[in-house]
Amino acid sequence: MADTTTLQAAAFGADGAKKAPVSLPAALFDGTVNVPVMHQAVKAYLANQRQGTAATKIRKYVTGGNQKPWRQKGTGRARQGSTRAPHWVGGGTVFGPQPRDYDQKLPRKVKALARKSALNARAREDALLVVDSLAFESPKTKQITALLARLGVSEQKVLVLTDGAKPGVYLSARNLPNVHAMPYSDASTYHILWSDVVIVESAALSRAAESERAETTDTAEG
Repeated sequence: MADTTTLQAAAFGADGAKKAPVSLPAALFDGTVNVPVMHQAVKAYLANQRQGTAATKIRKYVTGGNQKPWRQKGTGRARQGSTRAPHWVGGGTVFGPQPRDYDQKLPRKVKALARKSALNARAREDALLVVDSLAFESPKTKQITALLARLGVSEQKVLVLTDGAKPGVYLSARNLPNVHAMPYSDASTYHILWSDVVIVESAALSRAAESERAETTDTAEG
């Protein structure tokens, strides 16, 4: 579903001081929320996190059982060839898991649409906040804790998206279990939907909007 109305977001200074709301870039926020595509992207992300190393031993890999437990005839019992057969305790496993690759590949445009939909969903819920550039001179958890408290989101799951890699912000948030900081370009659909609130640096939005417009122009000319 699409909404032609320009989306707005609450804006704050780097210290958490409230500012006038800002209009979100139309190139990124057009109101589109494609739920099936987001579901597909999240499933692919979670599948790609699996190591795929689970393994069970089939009959030939179980140690022992090299001789018949009793002779073929004359005992009155059913004939048996090995104590490592699947129906014996300690025997091999039939159709158990074996190492495999769980990776799922999504087309680039599908991933982009899912990510855009996730950001639009947070913006429509007023759960996307825009802040000025975060410049932490040294990693201090109390700095980002104070900022989140000023924004009123300290009790929620928060995703902080920075304009490029900012080790100071990342290290400051690393010890907080409900806070995840990363560059805007690295955020996936899963990360956005995991969070209750998304905090984005204004410069990151401007850069992403310019990139989106440039890509759209190149596609149209091509």
